[in-house]
Amino acid sequence: MTTEQPTIENREPQLYAFVGGAVTMDQVSAIADRFPEVFDAVLRHGLEPTGAPFLRYRVIDMDRELHIEACVPIATPLPEDDAVSTDTLPGGRYAVATHRGHFDGLMDATARLLDWASGQDLRWDSTSSDDGEEWAGRVEIFETGPATEPDPAQWVTVLGFKLAD
Repeated sequence: MTTEQPTIENREPQLYAFVGGAVTMDQVSAIADRFPEVFDAVLRHGLEPTGAPFLRYRVIDMDRELHIEACVPIATPLPEDDAVSTDTLPGGRYAVATHRGHFDGLMDATARLLDWASGQDLRWDSTSSDDGEEWAGRVEIFETGPATEPDPAQWVTVLGFKLAD
């Protein structure tokens, strides 16, 4: 497993379809397992994904729960759908790191990205609340994973955390 040196990127706003919920850290896969539901809704409404699927972390309290979404990028909003909604990931400056390897290494890759940004005196676009840390944009983009690559050593996940303007 390797994680590339972080960089700062300007990213455009990204429209996406999603399902989400509140889970504990050991239940994140319950949201990630809902990607097929989002892909099905996108295709059912005659749309195509415009990029790799991602998890968006809205609120993080590692000791209690996380509010996360399983997201599929799209070009136009979905019509009303009972289970799947549409939202936009904000554009702006993001600290970005690419992790290569099994998902088990993502916690360490995240810690390295957070430490790197701290060492650069960068500030996150996030706010503390009673529910935890609320993030304007914090994502794990699954460029490759089990659906497209059988070898976990070849999986590529891009971490993108929005910086304060």
